[in-house]
Amino acid sequence: QVQLVESGGGLVQAGESLRLSCTGSYIMSSFNIIGWYRQAPGKQRALVAEITSGGRTNYADSVKGRFTISSDNTKNVVDLQMNSLKPEDTAVYYCNAAWAGEKLGSDLTSWGQGTQVTVSS
Repeated sequence: QVQLVESGGGLVQAGESLRLSCTGSYIMSSFNIIGWYRQAPGKQRALVAEITSGGRTNYADSVKGRFTISSDNTKNVVDLQMNSLKPEDTAVYYCNAAWAGEKLGSDLTSWGQGTQVTVSS
């Protein structure tokens, strides 16, 4: 099982920015697709952004224009730049990676432990 580790969470005020990073015990660019999910208290885990090995990205409507997912193969990380943060962005953010043939978001894929993001109003 590939180990994924997230970093960069914290407490910020509304309107501020945070950058989350995800790295793994394997070459991140080898995955077919990598995503960032979040889970707020009392809610289901939901996809925030994803990036394919070819660089194609997709975002949840709620973060479009504010969040940017990117990969840096030289550092073996996938980052999530979060700007103009809102209190409703408060959640635990998880990195998820899927090989070809796997479905991103599945419990059978690789997940990190999560990093807390708290946005105060």
